[in-house]
Amino acid sequence: YPGTRALKDVDFDIRMGAVNVLVGENGAGKSTLMKVIAGVETLTSGQIEIEGRPVTIRTKDDAVDNGIGIVFQELNLFPDLTVAENVFMGREPTRWGVDIDRGHLIARTRELMKRLEQDIAPDTMLGNLRVGQQQVVEIAKALAQNAKILILDEPTSALSAAEVEVLFRIIDELKAQGVGLVYISHRLEELIRVGDYITVLRDGAVTGTRSMQGVDIPWIVQAMIGGKS
Repeated sequence: YPGTRALKDVDFDIRMGAVNVLVGENGAGKSTLMKVIAGVETLTSGQIEIEGRPVTIRTKDDAVDNGIGIVFQELNLFPDLTVAENVFMGREPTRWGVDIDRGHLIARTRELMKRLEQDIAPDTMLGNLRVGQQQVVEIAKALAQNAKILILDEPTSALSAAEVEVLFRIIDELKAQGVGLVYISHRLEELIRVGDYITVLRDGAVTGTRSMQGVDIPWIVQAMIGGKS
């Protein structure tokens, strides 16, 4: 950004089949890093590699083409449309390139809900769902784009305790399916519970990165506000 270097020599590894926690105070660079990965912002230096090969991500479509999906804190859904219509918004399957194939739309959405082990009917109006269920729809939307890397930005901020448990179960299922998850949250106890690896940012630089094994809240706080860990 003009006059500001938002990220400074940040090396962030996303491990597949694992939850990669990203934490830092407001302004630490988390959002910028995720926007770069998701194609919302463009790198001015450095590179992104997937499976050892350099890739160019300048747009959200580039990110999708490379198997990257993101679920923002503010859900990007349409309450007056059905679950299936939301999941495939802008990418509706068609018959002979003309009419929307609603049968296929319903069937594919049902498959995704089964993959997520959720009993949400594809023809349900989205506005009739609880916030936690709407978040499931947002995750299904990313998976419908063949996301192999899924970024979850403050995913529990609007969820009840019961909905948080559902989300954690879904995360475990996605890990088992080999999806690489990036998990961003200010709730430190939550990070310790759900994370497999942790990276801490401070003022646009990495101040700590390691396996979550043995990590406690004092270590995270020290890395967020202190020196190298």
